[in-house]
Amino acid sequence: MPGTLYVVATPLGNLGDLSPRAADTLKRVAVVAAEDTRHSKPLLTHAGSHAELVSLHAHSSDRALERVLRILSDGGDVALITDAGTPAISDPGVELVAHARQRGIQVVTIPGPTAVAASVSVSGIGGDRYLFLGFLPRKGSDRRRLLLTAASSEWTVVLFESPNRVTQLLADLIEVCGPERQVAVSRELTKVFEETRSGTLQELSEHYAEAPPRGEVTVVLAGTGKPRVEARPADPTERAQILLSQGMSRKDVADRLVQETGISRNTAYRLVNEL
Repeated sequence: MPGTLYVVATPLGNLGDLSPRAADTLKRVAVVAAEDTRHSKPLLTHAGSHAELVSLHAHSSDRALERVLRILSDGGDVALITDAGTPAISDPGVELVAHARQRGIQVVTIPGPTAVAASVSVSGIGGDRYLFLGFLPRKGSDRRRLLLTAASSEWTVVLFESPNRVTQLLADLIEVCGPERQVAVSRELTKVFEETRSGTLQELSEHYAEAPPRGEVTVVLAGTGKPRVEARPADPTERAQILLSQGMSRKDVADRLVQETGISRNTAYRLVNEL
């Protein structure tokens, strides 16, 4: 019989938040797969665990992943942990979970701390529904697209960010949301210097420009409170006429129509050739 993969949530900072069930699991398993073994060793000592620590992170080789899966297939129980919080949430652990499921290995959650829920709970911003976007790309069209998604969301949006890029993130959010949107910034949750500041984007942008934050940061952005109005799809014939008048080739116009309106490629080519 294969072993069991336990997905174990660990403290964000305060070791007192390690649940009795999580501690017991860490003591019972043969192996603990950790994002950073140096960071996790004190946690295992605190839990009284003598399990073997193996490294499994975003840059691990396929060989490292296969090693853990082989342990599970051979009947060994493995606990998956991250540096802080719940594994596989904006975390490379999702790959191990997916492969384990594909091989019929039982996956069990040992729930506990997560920065997403913790930050929303102390933000003062509604958490009935929220959209979690994790870390945004540092630049490029993907970053712009996700910023616009955050700006237009009806619901609260939760973002992760490194402390040295918080000021830039707030500036970018001001550009797409306006300066008056409500926001909360939490840092060092559950640690000695835990802090959550709330206010408008403009207020927090000015504050952190003067006093850059330290430690792990979570940003909670208020939603618009209004359903997003989807733009009406462009009329294919009108759009084709505009693009042709701009000097585009018929082939390029047809390709653009497929992308913008969702009509089939054959329909697009026929429409363009009839104009």
